[in-house]
Parts: sequence; structure tokens; C-alpha cells
Amino acid sequence: MKSLPAHHDLETLTALVEGRVQGVGFRAATVRQAHLLKLGGWVRNLADGRVEVLIQGEHTAIDQMLSWLLQGPPAARVTGVSHVETRTERHYERFEQI
Repeated sequence: MKSLPAHHDLETLTALVEGRVQGVGFRAATVRQAHLLKLGGWVRNLADGRVEVLIQGEHTAIDQMLSWLLQGPPAARVTGVSHVETRTERHYERFEQI
């Protein structure tokens, strides 16, 4: 694990995605989209049917990812996305499904 440098332009957010988002390839598609946008972090299913996404990167790329999460992959039916800024000292070098 690497720590964030003292002066950095990276933002970190945690997003919760609701709707028909499990069993439709949502996590795999999220990983592909994050790689395209050069974001770090992770995505995982929650027991209550939502998907949790931790996103770290530049502001513009995070905004693009949040817009993508509102739609998700074709088989998904997203009904809501909420997000909060997350404080962390960890630097996520890659994005993965956990």
C-alpha cells in the first residue's frame, strides 16, 4: 500500500448504487470504465443489493465516473446513486473488483 503524497490533486469518493445492479455485470463493467478513466479504487456488492464503489482520481475523471454510474451497463437499472467524499491516506494505484 502506498500513501498519498502531502500535496496531491486526487479526490476520493465512496458511491452507493441502487437498483437492479447485482447479477447484471455491473462490477465488471465498472472496473472497465474505471480503467478507461485511469481511476483507482474498488467495487463490491453489498448484502442489501446495492453496489459500493470507492473512486480515487482527478476531479474530472471522477465526475465522468459518477455520470456513468447513473446508467451502468446495459442490463442494469440504476434507480439512484449517492456519494460522499472519503478521507484516506491510501493511494489506490489500480481499480479492482473485491
